[in-house]
Amino acid sequence: MILAALTLIAIGGADLLRRFVPRRPLRIAALLVLAAAVIATGVLADAIVPALIGVALAALWIWSMPLDATGPASFWPAVLLAGVTVSVTALMPSRPDPGIVGGVWHLPAPDGEIGFDVAMLALGVVLFVAESANLIVRAALDREGTWRPADQGGALRGGRLRQPQQAATGFQGGRLIGPLERILVVVLTLAAAYSLLAAMLAAKGIVRFPEISKDGETGARAEYFLVGSLVSWVVALGAAFLVWWGVRS
Repeated sequence: MILAALTLIAIGGADLLRRFVPRRPLRIAALLVLAAAVIATGVLADAIVPALIGVALAALWIWSMPLDATGPASFWPAVLLAGVTVSVTALMPSRPDPGIVGGVWHLPAPDGEIGFDVAMLALGVVLFVAESANLIVRAALDREGTWRPADQGGALRGGRLRQPQQAATGFQGGRLIGPLERILVVVLTLAAAYSLLAAMLAAKGIVRFPEISKDGETGARAEYFLVGSLVSWVVALGAAFLVWWGVRS
């Protein structure tokens, strides 16, 4: 589990730094600090090898999943990452004695105490769904050649002609709405608040209906909404399942 946790922390933290640290020298310095922090956490938690693997996987992720362009491997890095995190969480349960930090770690919960490995996994999930999941959604849209409102002009990608940008009114807050929505999906799923979860997802469809209803014969807006939303929800539900499994392992 600690391998999945440190990997998600490294990847999620790196993507947030890439998004919000504009200057390249500062961004590189911040990424190096993040890598050092992950390795230091591994040393203190008797998980130096998982920490090094997590940093290496984060470096590969940064190379293969650029922020605003189609990566060389499309969304396959996300598929491989899902396989790795699920496998190591299932095969490597929470450790009873996580090194030096285990002697001072104490995080109470209603049903007992949250272990260090589980807490790190939850932190990694939150960081990952905040920005990294946006890259997965974008990669899925690019792979399927789905039209996006932000595209400038028509372009032939994925074997399909994308339409030019429409009026700058629809879907402008996706980079903020998406992370908030995914965090809510994770929280509501873990809280077993399925009725609230269903209501939230239904409300999103209702709010987006005026934009979707403006579609012509192509159905481009509906396709964009469905592909983006479904991929985003799958990532969030998968993240919630990962934490659920970690808590019970």
